[in-house]
Amino acid sequence: MTTRSPFRSFLVGATLARLGDEMSGPALLLAGLAATGSASSAACLLAGLTVSAAVGGPVLGALLDRAGRPGHLLAWALVLHAGALAAILAGLGRLPLLPLVLIAVLAGLLGPALSGGWTAQLPRVVPAARLPRGTALDAMTYDAASLIGPAGAGALAGLAGAPSGVLVAAVLICAAFPCAWTLPAGHHPTASGSAPRNPFRPATRQLLGEVGAGFRALVRPRSLARATVTSVICCVGSGMLITCAPLLGTRSLGSAGLGTALLSVVAAAALTANTLLARRPSVLSPDAVLCWSALALAAGALLATTGRPALIVTAMAVAGLAEGPQLTALFAIRHREAPEPLRGRVFTTGASLKITGFALGAGAAGPLAEWSLPGALCTAAGCHLAAALAFAWITTAGRHPQSRTPGAGAGTRAGGGTGAGGGTGAGAGTAKETEAPHPPADTSPRP
Repeated sequence: MTTRSPFRSFLVGATLARLGDEMSGPALLLAGLAATGSASSAACLLAGLTVSAAVGGPVLGALLDRAGRPGHLLAWALVLHAGALAAILAGLGRLPLLPLVLIAVLAGLLGPALSGGWTAQLPRVVPAARLPRGTALDAMTYDAASLIGPAGAGALAGLAGAPSGVLVAAVLICAAFPCAWTLPAGHHPTASGSAPRNPFRPATRQLLGEVGAGFRALVRPRSLARATVTSVICCVGSGMLITCAPLLGTRSLGSAGLGTALLSVVAAAALTANTLLARRPSVLSPDAVLCWSALALAAGALLATTGRPALIVTAMAVAGLAEGPQLTALFAIRHREAPEPLRGRVFTTGASLKITGFALGAGAAGPLAEWSLPGALCTAAGCHLAAALAFAWITTAGRHPQSRTPGAGAGTRAGGGTGAGGGTGAGAGTAKETEAPHPPADTSPRP
């Protein structure tokens, strides 16, 4: 088998799973509304599907890191997630709301398998030299799914009824099963020099310890902590901007439907930016992209406050051009910094934190937009500016220990960094010079 074949399978599976994921939320909302006639009941189903990801991600990441064949675990997670969606669909109109919400919560626990859990397997299917381009292509699957999924759910609801979107989403997720099943074998923790697990230690306590290691990994080394903080704060602002889109459509474009179509502008711009970035993946430092994209997102949110249709469309295009490279840069930093034994936890825990940030922003934007739509957009811009300031503050704080110890260690750091990640990738050397001198014990990524 060539090195390209498993990567093609990876991309096909990632696209199918993420397309089903992006379709499932809007489809479930439409199906719940059609079955119950209550917008609040439909919203409860969607909230149940997303809120539990914050818990499921770290645990799923720990289990993926334990597994000798993480692809098998990932495949079964996909099937269970799809099965839960089918169970909700079967129960709509037949069962009370509470058990359906509980099923949605259980499905949400496995949601990070479709995002961070899948991305964590990328280094196993591409050579190290092609990882930057592979990262950009992987990020493009998110952009394509977010562009096609919601529109597909709406189209299916109009053509074949609201439940059809949920059914198709479940089928798409299941279709990714063979691609996940054939992913290469994982890294066995005890074979890499990490401490062997204590057979007498209670399994639950051990699992909690591994989950805690995943959280600790996101703050060591400093560049990974910086990327995590910046991306999560940006997700709060993005959640606000997206929640404001229907109101922008109603007040400036003539209908809420046109406001929702603005989200397609964001996705299309993100996909375009990542397509260009995939051709020249090493032209920009991922750390610099993370900072400048936050500033661009702030500019986009401020531009939307004008209320002028042309400027609103431009604002959404600017947001997409920033979001696409930001996601690629975040993945690149995680791949660079995450040690192999903790890779799954880094990606799934990071994805859970981002989902939580997005949910907080979306929840806060509703009351703010009712009070003042420009005020909500300005708050979103403020979140993105706060993300850029957090990036700068963590970078500056990383220089302080070095400046107070003018002798030892200064020459080593100036040489381009010998810490985790090697400092040999695009932009890695500059980032390493700003980090604290301790080695990154127990790190992992991220959705």
